[in-house]
Amino acid sequence: MATSSPDDRRQAGAALRHAVPRSAQAEWSPPADRADPVDILIEQGRSRIQELLPIRYGRMSTDPFAFLRGAAAVMAADLARTPATGIRMQACGDAHLANFGSYATPEGLPVFDINDFDETLPAPFEWDLKRLATSLVVSGRVAQYSEKAARKLACTAARAYSEHMAELADLPPVDAWNRRIDLGKAIADIEEHKVRDAVEKRLARVLESGVKHFGLARKEDGEARIPEKPPLVYHLSKHDLPARKAFKSYAETLQEDRRVLLHRHALRDVAFKAVGVGSVGTFCAIGLLTAGDGSPLLLQIKEAQESVLAPFAGASAYANHGERVVVGQRMLQAATDVFLGWTRAPIDGRCFYIRRLKDSRLANIGTQLQSALPFYASLCGRTLARAHARAGDPALVSGYIGSGTAFEEAISEFAVAYADQTEKDWNSFQAAIKAGRVVADKPETKED
Repeated sequence: MATSSPDDRRQAGAALRHAVPRSAQAEWSPPADRADPVDILIEQGRSRIQELLPIRYGRMSTDPFAFLRGAAAVMAADLARTPATGIRMQACGDAHLANFGSYATPEGLPVFDINDFDETLPAPFEWDLKRLATSLVVSGRVAQYSEKAARKLACTAARAYSEHMAELADLPPVDAWNRRIDLGKAIADIEEHKVRDAVEKRLARVLESGVKHFGLARKEDGEARIPEKPPLVYHLSKHDLPARKAFKSYAETLQEDRRVLLHRHALRDVAFKAVGVGSVGTFCAIGLLTAGDGSPLLLQIKEAQESVLAPFAGASAYANHGERVVVGQRMLQAATDVFLGWTRAPIDGRCFYIRRLKDSRLANIGTQLQSALPFYASLCGRTLARAHARAGDPALVSGYIGSGTAFEEAISEFAVAYADQTEKDWNSFQAAIKAGRVVADKPETKED
């Protein structure tokens, strides 16, 4: 199929509309046997570090968007009950807007891309887009957009996805594969100068923070150390040894040239870090390494558990979930980290992957800079299309979507309906906290 002509693949995509009309993508109503979302979260928490769960639940309690971020397992179960086109590809699995962000390529160029692949797995392409669109509606409501404006954010993302997918479908496969989202150019194209200036300033702060190693590399008594920033970053001795074992073994999965580069550094310190919302409770740590000249290198070690999509999209082809995440990231991301790898064998029963620590704080632009949300919606839509075009068949997807507005209208209608569902689930979660079913810490102050 992939080697047939683009026109033939577009026609095959269009033919899928007979079985699953584009209007069917709008459908959402909770089935009578829908599982209690709080029960799903509690069950998911059983495999996590128990003392970190109150931090996770505290962060999820902040607002409906924070809840949505942590409730990927809930939404995965719901997406599985919606009509599916049958067009499967490597999916991000958790494509909410805060899992997109900026970082510098190995050449030092700022790009914008998907930033989190913990849930990556082959799945229907529309699941990623529906999660992105829903996150934009929920985020817009939190940012006090009007209902019309919040819905328009979802429509904007779906339109940008559709248009960029059509563009990529017309390119030779190698050219489409090598496309990147140049963040500097994207920002320069913003027409409103106030929004453009605000985004440029934030980008400058993010990149400057990376140059300064995010304030996580210091000299203390002549030794390289990671400074503690409780409750976000702290040393936790009982988890130190597994982290050191992981750093030692993961080099085996790197290409030989990258292994040579890694071995020019020595591990100096390890600290635990509670990251994001959905990942809290899994094992996440930072390793500080230094080269002979004293220059620091920060690597992040993250536990990889089974994808939340697996019960509905099928089990991973990789028994090692660290490998699953790395393969998915290499498939979807345009400029992949040279230090990305996984631990070949489980350590203390856990699978891990390791990557260079990045600062994705530009991903917060949507909720922190209200006027920038439409720009961000379009940028995320384009970025998701670029990732899907690498992982799947852009002509087939573009053929199903078509040239009209039916698809984007259906996606935005679904996003509004599921945003309503998310708010109901968040209220149920708040009630569960008050009733003592789950224990939640008071959310800490957000990092800038």
